[in-house]
Amino acid sequence: MSNRTIALVAATIVSIIYGLTFTIAKDVMPEYVDAYGFIILRVGGATILFWLVWLFSRNSAAIREEKIDPVDYPRIFWAAFFGVALNMLAFFKGLSLTSPISASVLMVSTPIIVLILSAIILKERMQKKMIFGIILGLIGTAFLILYGKSSGNASNPTLGNFLVFVNATSYGLYLVIVKKLMQKYNPFNFAKWIYLIGFIMVLPFGWSQFQTVDWTAMPMDIYWKIGFVVVFSTFGTYMLNLLSMRELKPTTVAVFVYLQPFFATVFAISLGKDELTLVKIISAILIFTGVYLVTQKK
Repeated sequence: MSNRTIALVAATIVSIIYGLTFTIAKDVMPEYVDAYGFIILRVGGATILFWLVWLFSRNSAAIREEKIDPVDYPRIFWAAFFGVALNMLAFFKGLSLTSPISASVLMVSTPIIVLILSAIILKERMQKKMIFGIILGLIGTAFLILYGKSSGNASNPTLGNFLVFVNATSYGLYLVIVKKLMQKYNPFNFAKWIYLIGFIMVLPFGWSQFQTVDWTAMPMDIYWKIGFVVVFSTFGTYMLNLLSMRELKPTTVAVFVYLQPFFATVFAISLGKDELTLVKIISAILIFTGVYLVTQKK
């Protein structure tokens, strides 16, 4: 098996894991762990794993010798804020209020958001078809936020959809901020700091909810689902993305984001956690068309 094939398999596995996460995390929240309390578990667990890899990996000595320029610490701080704190606070709270399919469709708007932010921050030029794609994608997003109701366990889909969109915007800004760090350092050298700083940021929001968790009343399958989100959805996807990005272009890796709604829809419907409605289908068509126009080469 070639390195490119391995990279493509890794990127596909990431999409499957993310597609599963929408439904699995929804099973945990808010019945057993409230959204912000769950974030303490996710970010705290991932932080421990990143620091362990930094300490004990085969290249740990070389990684530890690499020093981070003090000039880059503000960038790491903002990457932690947008990539961990605001990103996860908005996503988990939004997912606890909306349906898995709506959340996964909204996440596909991330490439559109990245393009807008790149044009504003990095001064990248946009073609007319890209602008048209952005407009289509934003119409689809607004349509889903305003009218994407669900007959499932979605207590406040309008607010939930809006918070998932905030999460996608935050993650898009994180990708723009972290771009220079990826080019300059070993990923584990700054990832451990991003997650540690992010953990400190989310601690005030989730500590009280974390303390109220009744661990004795929690079924064993919920423990496994929490472990899945920490080990696979957070740490594992980061590792697999590193593997895929060594062989594939970033634009190729980004295409696999579009598989997430497909897997999320299959898992959610097969498990009876959500249903496919006309609003979700129309919103998905608008967003996917917008993303297609935005990501096409000249």
